[in-house]
Amino acid sequence: MSEREFKGELEKFSYALGLSIGNNLIQSGVKSFDPSNFLLALEDVFTGKSPKLTVGEANQILQSFIEEQQNSSSDAHVNLEEGKKFLAENLRDGKVVKTSSGLQYKILEEGIGRKPSIHDRVKCHYHGTLIDGTVFDSSAQRGTPAIFPVNGVIQGWVEALQLMREGSKWRLFIPPLLAYGEGGAGESIGPNATLIFDVELIEIV
Repeated sequence: MSEREFKGELEKFSYALGLSIGNNLIQSGVKSFDPSNFLLALEDVFTGKSPKLTVGEANQILQSFIEEQQNSSSDAHVNLEEGKKFLAENLRDGKVVKTSSGLQYKILEEGIGRKPSIHDRVKCHYHGTLIDGTVFDSSAQRGTPAIFPVNGVIQGWVEALQLMREGSKWRLFIPPLLAYGEGGAGESIGPNATLIFDVELIEIV
C-alpha cells in the first residue's frame, strides 16, 4: 500500500501500528492467529466493553503459549540432532541403502510383483516407530492392511513405494524433511522426528 492510499493520518498511524504489532508477534514466535478475535479484543479495550477474559487469564494464556513455543523449539533441535546421529550410524549396516533425497531403506524381503507408480493405489501393512522404539502407528498391530494412493502419504513413503515390488518388505528410515518436518504430527511424532517404518507392499489395487 502506498502512502497516497491512506485517508488521513489516523489511517496511516493505524496501519503502522498493525505492522509493528505484527512484526513483534512474529519475533515472539507467533506463527498464526485468528484475526477476528484479535480485532474483537482490541475493540473491547478501546470501547470499554467487558472483555471475555480477565487480565489474569489472558496473561496465563500468553505465558503458556510462549513456554510451549520454547519447548517446541528445544524439542525440534534435539530431535533433529538425534536423528542425524542415528541416520549416520545406521549407514554402518552394509545392507542399508541411502538415496539422493536422504531416505534410507533396508530390504527385508524382495517381492517379484509390479512396482507402483505415483498415480496408483496400494495395499500395505506397516509398523511405524520413533528411533527410540516408541510405536506411533501400526496396521500390523491392528491386523488390517491400509489402502491409500501412493501420492497421498509422506514424501519418504512416496519415494520408497515406487522402488518396491509387490510382495516386498522393507524397513524405511525417514529423515524429518521427508516425513512431518518441524510441525510433527499428533501427540506422538514431535517436531523434526526421524521415523522408522516396516512396510509390506501387499499389492497394487
